Amino acid sequence: MIKKNRGFTLIELLIVIAIIGVLSSIVLASLNSARIKARDVRRIADLRNLKTALEVYYNDNNNVYPTSLNDLVTSGQISVVPVDILGNTPYSYAYYPATNPTTYHLGASLEQSNDALNNDKDCDSTTGNNCIEAAAYTNGFNGADSSKCNTADVGLFCYDVVP
Repeated sequence: MIKKNRGFTLIELLIVIAIIGVLSSIVLASLNSARIKARDVRRIADLRNLKTALEVYYNDNNNVYPTSLNDLVTSGQISVVPVDILGNTPYSYAYYPATNPTTYHLGASLEQSNDALNNDKDCDSTTGNNCIEAAAYTNGFNGADSSKCNTADVGLFCYDVVP
C-alpha cells in the first residue's frame, strides 16, 4: 500500500501568503483614507460647535465676542476648548475688538480637500484677501494662511468660518 502525503507544498503556501498580504494592504490603504476623512469631519464639527458657542457668548455678553476661546470655558458655554485631533493644538481664533468688534475668524487645517472648503471664507492672512481684517495673521489667526495651507510641501487645506 502506497502512502500519499496530504500536505501543502511550499509554493502553495507562499502563494496563499502573498494573496493574503496583497488583500490586507488594500484594506489598510482604504482604512487610512477613512481615518483622514473622519479626522476632517471632526475638525469641521468642532468649528461648528465653537461657532455656536461663540454666538451664544455674544448674545449673553452685550454683543461682544470673547478675546480667547478659553473665555467660553470660563463662562460655561463649553466644558473644554477642543483641540486638533492629530497635533493636540488649539484651533485658530482671532477677534478684533478695536476695529471690527462684531466679527471673528475661526479656522483649522484639513488633511484633504472636501466640499466644506467650497463654503468657507478663504481668508488669506498674508495679503488680507477675503479677510474681515487685514491684520488677521498678526492677531494670531493662521488657520487660513495661504503660506501654511494649500501648498504641496505642507499638504494642508484651510477651512475657516466667520459669523
